[in-house]
Amino acid sequence: MKARYLFPHKYKKVGWTLFVIGLILGVILLLNDFETPSWEMNVFPLIGEKAGLFVENESMVWSSNNITDELASILLIVGGVLLAFSKAKDEDEFISKIRMESLIWATYVNYIVLLLTVLFVFDMAFFNVLIYNMFTILIFFILRFHYVLYKTKKSLSYEE
Repeated sequence: MKARYLFPHKYKKVGWTLFVIGLILGVILLLNDFETPSWEMNVFPLIGEKAGLFVENESMVWSSNNITDELASILLIVGGVLLAFSKAKDEDEFISKIRMESLIWATYVNYIVLLLTVLFVFDMAFFNVLIYNMFTILIFFILRFHYVLYKTKKSLSYEE
């Protein structure tokens, strides 16, 4: 993976901050059945909830909505991308190799989980898993990448 596609290292701290805030907000929403905190705001949906051929369309009409789940999602995604794709302090070919292998591994694991979900989870539980699946590839990548870096640095310190 070419380093030119990576963000500067200084964005890693911003990524951690946004990611952790989004994760905490998401957990709070999960524990409260998406009821609280309730930050109502007027929104302009491109596709409404009852969009269809023979139904009155709620698309493109201003309406009130709790934007807390959208905010948590945006924080998780932006923070996760900044965290995952910011350069390491000492970015070299070995770290690039670990980054690429971790991304491939995370993609495989993510789609294995998705396939198992398609086979064994149904109804609204399936929809919930699809929502979580938006974030799992980033989470799997971040966990594996930092674990392999930690393990590598630990083994190098034993050799010294």
